[in-house]
This record gives sequence, C-alpha cells and structure tokens, in this order.
Amino acid sequence: MTEDLSKRRLGRGLAALIGEMDQPIQVSDPPKPMNSDRMVPIEHIGRNPRNPRRQFDESDLQDLASSIRQHGIVQPVVVRTVADGFEIIAGERRWRAAQLAGLHEIPVIVRDVDDRTALEIAIVENVQRADLNPLEEALGYDQLIAEYGYTQNDLGGIIGKSRSHVANSLRLLKLPDPVRDMLAKGELSAGHARALITTTDPVALARTIISKGMSVRDAERLAQNEVKQQAQSSVVDKPDQKDSDTLALERSLSDALGLDVKISHKGGAGQMRISYRSLEQLEDVCRLLERR
Repeated sequence: MTEDLSKRRLGRGLAALIGEMDQPIQVSDPPKPMNSDRMVPIEHIGRNPRNPRRQFDESDLQDLASSIRQHGIVQPVVVRTVADGFEIIAGERRWRAAQLAGLHEIPVIVRDVDDRTALEIAIVENVQRADLNPLEEALGYDQLIAEYGYTQNDLGGIIGKSRSHVANSLRLLKLPDPVRDMLAKGELSAGHARALITTTDPVALARTIISKGMSVRDAERLAQNEVKQQAQSSVVDKPDQKDSDTLALERSLSDALGLDVKISHKGGAGQMRISYRSLEQLEDVCRLLERR
C-alpha cells in the first residue's frame, strides 16, 4: 500500500515537472528562453540510450533547426549529471536540432534523478507532447512494467491516461515484427493495428490496409471477415470451432478489459475465461464488476 501511494505521489510530481516545462512562453522580439540552470556546451551533452523515442523525422528537425537559428531555444533541455557530462532526460529533439543549427551551447535544466525517474519523465514528456509513435509508447510502458513493477493503473495515473488506454497500448506488442515496423513508420495507426491482433495473418492484412488506404473501420471489417472465413474453412474438420460472432465478442471484451478473454458455449450454457498476469489486473476486473 505504501508503495502504491508513493507511486501516485511520484506521478503527481512528474506531472508537476512536465507542467512546469510546458508553461506557455510569450515570444517577444527577441524571444527569451525559459529559466534554465545554466548554459552547457553541446558536446558535453549526450542522449539517453533508454529514451523510448527512437525515430526523429529529418524534415521536422530541419524545420526546428531553422526556428532555433532565428529565435534560439526557448525551452531548455532537461538533463541529469553523469560521469562524462550530462545525459538528456527530456528534449532530445531540441538537442538534435540545435546541432543542425550550429549552436555551441544550449540552456539546460539539471535534475538529480535516478534511472527509473529519468525514464518516467521521458515517457511522460513524450506522451503529453504526442511525440511517441504507438509502438514506442507501448515499449516504454512495457519497460516500466518489466523493470520497475508498475501496474497498468500506476502508469495510467502517471501519464494521465486511462488503464484501458495503457492495456490496449501494450496489446500492440503482440503483433509480429513486420506489422510493428509499419506501425512505427506511421503506415498504420494504432486503431488499424489493434484490429489485426487476433487475426491469423496480420502481415498480409496490414499490407492490404496500407495499399488500399483503408480507414480504421474498414480495417476492422476486413479483420472480422478474415476471422469469419477462417472459421468457415475449418468447420468441417473442427465442428466445435468458434463462430465468428463469438470470436468478435471475445475481441470486443478483450479490448474493453485490456486482458485476454475466451468464451466457450454449447447450446444455452457456457463459460467465459479472463486471463490476468498479476493480482493488480485481477483487482481491476473485480472493481469493474463491483460497479455493475
């Protein structure tokens, strides 16, 4: 219980820090940067290898570099001290663009934080700015869960998202690598990708969605048809194969709960199985049922 409270307090602390970093800046002529701790030579600053953000659009960086040449950096980069200088916590995009702009030093805010808090701040900052693609976001959540034992509720509180948002984000990691690559490149949206999770050939369906420029709703219909055709093709050999309506219901409940749901029935009776990986997930389901 104490650990849960500390995590909630930490979430509010992170939100406050990001809020402080995100205060609107009144740009005058010339613009002035936000209050920073100091100016640091750019070569003394290195990227954080654990930063969840992996992709940086080159044209966007060039646009930002052009703005920096004209106005300077109006928002400091958040860093922490390491053995050989400083490591970026939040603001790698600004740091990269500053190099393209030819700056020799940049304003920084120095924070004394450990690895876990640095990772949390990086994820919060990127999620709030919508700087992460859906796969990067999911990998960041998974990293916090795997390394530091966070629950989906913990993460939802920290980033200001619902538990179901976190759960559905994590479900994207079930997709095969080719589909994950399409998601990372922006060729598929998270909605497109979620429709493919329970299909038998998500790679082929993903390519069809991209080539035809399908909407998310069209992609969901395509996925449902694939599941239905698969069920029909195997009905002779497997008379107990689930029908497409049952599979669609399983998928709908799985999306709503963020957990794997299996339904089996015969005639008018049957059972529903909800799989969970931790006691926290079980408690989440119990709370949902109690509210009914």
